[in-house]
Amino acid sequence: MAERRIPISTPSGDFTVWTNSQGSNPRMRLLLLHGGPGASAEYFEGLTVDLVAAGVEVIEYDQLGSVRSDQPDDPSLWNLPRFVDEVEQVRVALDFGPDDFFILGHSWGALLGIEYALTHGEHLKGLIVSNMMSSIPEYNRYATEVFMPSMDQAALARIKELEASEQFSDPEYEELLMAHHYVHHVLRMPADQWPEPVTRSFGNINQAVYVPMQGPSELGASGLLVDWDRFGDLPSIDVPTLVISAEHDTMAPDHMRAMAEALPQGRLLHCPEGSHMAMWDDRETYARGVLDFLHAVDRGESFGAASGI
Repeated sequence: MAERRIPISTPSGDFTVWTNSQGSNPRMRLLLLHGGPGASAEYFEGLTVDLVAAGVEVIEYDQLGSVRSDQPDDPSLWNLPRFVDEVEQVRVALDFGPDDFFILGHSWGALLGIEYALTHGEHLKGLIVSNMMSSIPEYNRYATEVFMPSMDQAALARIKELEASEQFSDPEYEELLMAHHYVHHVLRMPADQWPEPVTRSFGNINQAVYVPMQGPSELGASGLLVDWDRFGDLPSIDVPTLVISAEHDTMAPDHMRAMAEALPQGRLLHCPEGSHMAMWDDRETYARGVLDFLHAVDRGESFGAASGI
């Protein structure tokens, strides 16, 4: 285990971000991009254990603004192009390249991974897009037309009332979300059984980053990312790419499959027991699928039209 703080240059000055490298594999180095924005790599700890035990070199990384990295009080820093540039600076500092460099992005981190691949794809050996649709408008449509109608309607109405009055810190709001949303679609375990790294990471979310970019509601996006849509650009990502979907996620499985089919070298991994945190609630399927993909890329297997793992 090797913790390292990497200097990051921004338009607002220089800062540092936290990284932690575990394992050693000169052909298979996997940088983890966590969700949020503003969460942390803490919730990846179980996945890191699984992958390192199987011979992968894994680099956990807290993005700028997250708990173990610098947290500047500067709203101008919370935008997508700057985060893409930050990932590139991390790559350069780690001296990774197309012979060894993989990204696994989850949720917001997958959105960031897509943007990185579109901007700096020549540096990648492979990309994993986990639990994130390639279109926020489509994500919001799915939430409105499919996901929310399946919820308890009285609870949903109360959640919307609390959101309309911006009572996001009200304990009732959190309790309703936990009972009617989180334990069904975010992490399918009783709340008192959630793994400690997950509760720690969620407890450390930097709202000053999360709210401007994602928006305050947990039932859709309304922040700066609200119009983000890269589905039409997926054919430009010409590196082996694994798309991970989950049956009970807030991300539409049909859209995730269409993403894999649109990517020139796409493959699909579907987690039948999983939700948004499928690395925990369908852990074996998730870890095995990631490992199979990494080894397939390393062997130089051909990737054509989307196939399953």
